[in-house]
Amino acid sequence: MANGSLAQLIFTSGPLKDRTFSLAPALEEPFSIGRETVNTLSIPDKAVSKIHCAIEWRDGEFHLTDRDSRNGTRVQDRVVQNCVLRHGDQITIGASTLVFADAPLARMEDGVFFEELEEEEDAERNTVVLHPTETVYLQPDQLATQLPSDSSVARNLSLLLQASQAVHSIRDPRDLQEQMLTLLFEATPAERGAILLCGAEPGRFVSTCSRYRTLSDKRPVGVSKTITSRVLQSGHSIMSGDPLQDAVLPSESMVVSEVRSFLCVPLSLHDRLIGCIYLDTRNALLGFTGEHLQVVTAFAGISAVALDNARRLSWLEQENERLSQEVNLDYGLVGNSAPVRDALHVIRKVASADATTVLILGESGTGKELAARAIHRLSARASKPFAAINCAALPESLIESELFGHVKGAFSGAVAEKKGRFEAADGGVVFLDEIGEMPLAAQAKLLRVVQEREIIRVGGTKTIPVNVRIIAATNRNLEEQARAKNFREDLFHRLNVVNVTMPPLRERRDDIAALAEHFVGKHARKSNLPPRPITPEAMALLTNYDWPGNVRELENVIERALVLGSPEAIFADDLPESILEGVSTAPNGSLLHFHAAVKETKKSLINEALEKAGGVYTEAAKLLGLHPNYLHRLIKNLGIKDGSKTTPVSGKK
Repeated sequence: MANGSLAQLIFTSGPLKDRTFSLAPALEEPFSIGRETVNTLSIPDKAVSKIHCAIEWRDGEFHLTDRDSRNGTRVQDRVVQNCVLRHGDQITIGASTLVFADAPLARMEDGVFFEELEEEEDAERNTVVLHPTETVYLQPDQLATQLPSDSSVARNLSLLLQASQAVHSIRDPRDLQEQMLTLLFEATPAERGAILLCGAEPGRFVSTCSRYRTLSDKRPVGVSKTITSRVLQSGHSIMSGDPLQDAVLPSESMVVSEVRSFLCVPLSLHDRLIGCIYLDTRNALLGFTGEHLQVVTAFAGISAVALDNARRLSWLEQENERLSQEVNLDYGLVGNSAPVRDALHVIRKVASADATTVLILGESGTGKELAARAIHRLSARASKPFAAINCAALPESLIESELFGHVKGAFSGAVAEKKGRFEAADGGVVFLDEIGEMPLAAQAKLLRVVQEREIIRVGGTKTIPVNVRIIAATNRNLEEQARAKNFREDLFHRLNVVNVTMPPLRERRDDIAALAEHFVGKHARKSNLPPRPITPEAMALLTNYDWPGNVRELENVIERALVLGSPEAIFADDLPESILEGVSTAPNGSLLHFHAAVKETKKSLINEALEKAGGVYTEAAKLLGLHPNYLHRLIKNLGIKDGSKTTPVSGKK
């Protein structure tokens, strides 16, 4: 580190081109880089993983660590997992290039940094200056001046140089193949040409690009399957000056097409064939020669790697898009409202505190487990296990065995030794969901794990250390539960070191539209249905509903509307009655007239029945022909003042 000054990350290409970010020496937490907004530095690029890499300060140096990214992190064009950053290192992340600098910069222009050079006179004496026009081998037009005017070598070298420049500047596979055919027509007498690429199954083409020399000729190009199969099987090029006179080579397609000369060259990549180049002509006076075979074979050698890379990049971009849609955040963290930004800020902060216990608070359906997984993904334990345990779903008789494991013979049915979830998650995270539902006896055992990070299996005596981070979540008020002696107070304080509160959906209404659209896309793909727009009336109802079930309820509503609703769009009528009854007004101060009338009619009928029944639920439900529980839900949804009685009045049986 130069003089302990601020280091810099300078973007020279990509979405953040010309932006500079500072790295302070002695970073207290990792400087995470990735596509998600929870990172310290977010890069909006689909080729960048959600949590791509991180920079940490250790032993007086900056260390770069790849976080198991899909496309890898490159330093000085070398894929790295861990490395120490040096001044001037070029870092490649997706489509972005960054330069790491820990020395003062003289100035920054167009993504390039300029440093003040010391001993300029000595540097100049030891520097060779070469103008680009003097570099013959990088200037195809200059080759002719260096070689005899009739030299085929100059012409062929020029072609190969153009091919090299083209294949390294074009990323789209189709555009690359079109440019390759253009260059081949310039170098050979071919009238027709095709580039055929194989798939996983040998000999079966999955991509073809073909055309005539004359672009106006739009007829399909016929290719001899006999010739291409032979080339792919042998791995050797084939050329013929007159295939119709060769008893071995001609095929029916060649006879029909009157091909008088052809050339077929394999596209070879290391020890495998990825396809072939096919050229032919019907002009008997302009056939292919051995020189053409040599230059096209060399051309194929230059192009094969670029073609394969272009195909792989195209596939990766499509796959990345698909996966980013599939594993996009399902709950809660979709959106950009202030409560979500506040939660993300705390998540990012607490993620780097590797050993700190975290308590996540929030109502059911707000995305507490998602927050726990985000903390895990952003932490140094991201590559280790994440064990999610629903404490409310575990029977009291089995919870200790599930958490801590048991020894053979510890109880009836314990026929073998078993590791618990804490042992299985060693090195990673244990997420205790609905911790408020854990029995008091199990809480006492859990307290020891939280304090000492060690467990004892059920029926055993051996103490087993476990290296885990504990994240707990609850929709209860644990402080009140502790005062009521329903939850251990000492455990509460151990868990509540840092807490994250996930906001209910009613407090982040600005995110409802984005969440609804997200769930439409998700469940349309899942159910193999076309995505549908949400009408303004339906969106108004969604936005103004209070969502007692939070984001989980919203997702269920959208999925139901897609499956059961209209095929054209999601209309207000496609939404559940609870939403139609639970919203009093929409924007502009009015609701749909039909639903408003239905709502008022229901309220009138229920109030009349309650009055006749003397305020007794069960009697009112009988008068209306409803189940008492359903009547109770209607009263709540419709906002009817609860003046009812739950016990029969005097004289009623």
